[in-house]
Amino acid sequence: MQKAGLLLRGWTRAWKSVRMASSGLTRQNPLANKVALVTASTDGIGLAIARRLAEDGAHVVISSRKQQNVDRAVATLQGEGLSVTGLVCHVGKAEDREKLVNTALKLHQGIDILVSNAAVNPFFGNLMDVTEEVWNKVLSINVTASAMMIKAVVPAMEKRGGGSVVIVSSVAGFVRFPSLGPYNVSKTALLGLTKNFAAELAPKNIRVNCLAPGLIKTRFSSVLWKEKAREEMIKESMQIRRLGKPEDCAGIVSFLCSEDASYINGETVVVGGGTPSRL
Repeated sequence: MQKAGLLLRGWTRAWKSVRMASSGLTRQNPLANKVALVTASTDGIGLAIARRLAEDGAHVVISSRKQQNVDRAVATLQGEGLSVTGLVCHVGKAEDREKLVNTALKLHQGIDILVSNAAVNPFFGNLMDVTEEVWNKVLSINVTASAMMIKAVVPAMEKRGGGSVVIVSSVAGFVRFPSLGPYNVSKTALLGLTKNFAAELAPKNIRVNCLAPGLIKTRFSSVLWKEKAREEMIKESMQIRRLGKPEDCAGIVSFLCSEDASYINGETVVVGGGTPSRL
């Protein structure tokens, strides 16, 4: 009986330590003095990720295609006492990607983290109705631009002795979202992009992982949930019967960028409320 009591107390202490670690109580600022670039980060998931990285100690450079969105997000985050700057960046334009990287280097003399979050979805309907123009746009922004952003930051990460990349895919990369064919295909491609970059960059001490959000309630995903009946139908496929919040994704990304994840590479973490998520 006495042994059982000692064992129980030991497990209680261990569980308390795990909970404290997961809540950040045992380590303050796990990303202290790291420099992070986050694309498409003035709204939704991108903004939540940028905020969390900055809260965890990073100097964050955010970006968006519109200056007014950048200005608003920077003002909000700086108003919260966070180290955040921002600029306009259309990830499909090489000159904008170069400017984003050079700005981070000028401001902070290095880059440690890239979160590639930019994506478009200009089509809703049947695959047979998708034009070549739509295919080119979706794959160019959602896939090619991610590859080019990674290529752009690698030299700076090498100079710092390594780094961490998180590519934002989607649960749609595993299980199709109805009527979003090109978007689904692009997100599946990002799973492969993660695996390939992870293998090639590991010798440079650069880890590449992937976040696959489920249905997160943002403006970008509103076509899937703005009708109440559709939202309820989607919830039925989940183990956790609610739509996700952008903040549900942010802590996972911060973890993947931290030393706590130093032995994790080439993996995809699904944040989807238990939505089926395997190819």
